Amino acid sequence: MARMFRPAAALLAVGLLAAPLVTPPPAVARGAPESFADLVERLLPSVVNIQTSQTVQARGDRQGPDGMPQFPPGSPFEEFFREFFDRQQRGGERQPQRPRRAQSLGSGFIIEYSNGEGYIVTNNHVIDGADEVNVVLTDNTTLRAEVVGRDQRTDIALLRVKTEKRLQPVRFGNSETLRIGDWVVAIGNPFGLGGTVTAGIVSARGRDIRIGPYDDFIQTDAAINRGNSGGPLFNMAGEVVGINTAIFSPTGGSIGIGFAIPSNIATNVVAQLREFGRTRRGWLGVRIQQVTEEIAESVGLPDGPRGALVAGVNEGGPADRARLQNGDIVLRFDGHEIREMRTLPRVVAETPIGKQVPVVVWRAGRELTLTATVGELPEDTQQAAATPGPQDRGGRPVELPGIGMRVASITPELRERFGLSAEAKGVVVVEVLPNSPAAERGIRAGDVVVEVQQEAVSTPAEVQQRIDRARQAGRRNVLMLIESQQGLRWVPLPAAPQGGNRAPG
Repeated sequence: MARMFRPAAALLAVGLLAAPLVTPPPAVARGAPESFADLVERLLPSVVNIQTSQTVQARGDRQGPDGMPQFPPGSPFEEFFREFFDRQQRGGERQPQRPRRAQSLGSGFIIEYSNGEGYIVTNNHVIDGADEVNVVLTDNTTLRAEVVGRDQRTDIALLRVKTEKRLQPVRFGNSETLRIGDWVVAIGNPFGLGGTVTAGIVSARGRDIRIGPYDDFIQTDAAINRGNSGGPLFNMAGEVVGINTAIFSPTGGSIGIGFAIPSNIATNVVAQLREFGRTRRGWLGVRIQQVTEEIAESVGLPDGPRGALVAGVNEGGPADRARLQNGDIVLRFDGHEIREMRTLPRVVAETPIGKQVPVVVWRAGRELTLTATVGELPEDTQQAAATPGPQDRGGRPVELPGIGMRVASITPELRERFGLSAEAKGVVVVEVLPNSPAAERGIRAGDVVVEVQQEAVSTPAEVQQRIDRARQAGRRNVLMLIESQQGLRWVPLPAAPQGGNRAPG
């Protein structure tokens, strides 16, 4: 059965497993606590159940081709109705189609209470699409909740309730101080059972599970199940260090791999939702890709692959005004080391809008420091167009030895044959040999080579010159900027025929 990432739910705990008998160095050893009871007793009143409901029309725009209502990805309503419709189909039942009331359960925690108002944090997917949201306290008091703001990119939502009953808030801790192996406690509402506690350790940090642009999850083996979405992950000081949001499971139940949004990401998002009702993120205006070993070697980057390779610059954006270029590798941003590509979007997003920051890039074999003024991320960021190259010139197709493709200057005939736009500049790929390096890297006929070694090209001769120059400089790989129907990307290819150039023996 395929493994799946699923929206989380709380914890199903029937007891605490004893810690394995290990004898670490006394200076760093921390024994398992004898009991979590005192800590949990203090924290339980701060954790709430979230009950949501939604009226679903059986017909109309929200109905899929199989008759099932359509919901946002990850919505708890989606799984509820999928199971319902599967049962119907298996039983051959045909029910009259009419509006239905769908209900779902999740978790949350109180972060503030004053003047009869309380603020509660949960996951966006818990309340997404709901017409009504209610918060249930530990004493079973039910309060109608208002959605203050929600952020799909980090899956965080902020709710507000009004009550004269004094609520007990908890505070966020510093998730950066967490160490792998630290004890953590999760509290939530698994399977609608009500407040449930489980304990475990931090299994890993900085996990990228590819469900959002800012993935940086804490992984824990504290049991997390359906209904725990939005619940808190506590450290031993009783501070919230994470928001439980997803599990890795082939069955939908806990197998000891759960994920929580770090508090250091959540605090900034929650503060902006409270102030603006939405998030205002920093924006640089670049498209980036991962730096591989081959790319690092082709541009002479020391110390191996690191940074984020710029594959496109939005015209008129902050990066464009700061004179960043295609092919630059961003090594540091505002003093933050960019060890891998996915670090850059998160660091930029957390930078105050309007701040002038130093950006250190690798260009033409050396480090260069530029200054960028951070903009605000638009709701629908436009992709940048390819940088225009030199004017077209005629010419016959030329094979690039060792790369496995034939290229030609763009002519009116080739432009029509491959459906190239009038603005397309560069050298068009007219043929890719099977099982060649070009084929293995996903290059197809009709793709356009825009740059080679970060220099624009418009003829096959210019492409070959750049390749020859790279080979003479001792490069094993040459870097090409390829434009396809999917956009721009940098592709490393062999600078010399496979096997190298060897003199006769």
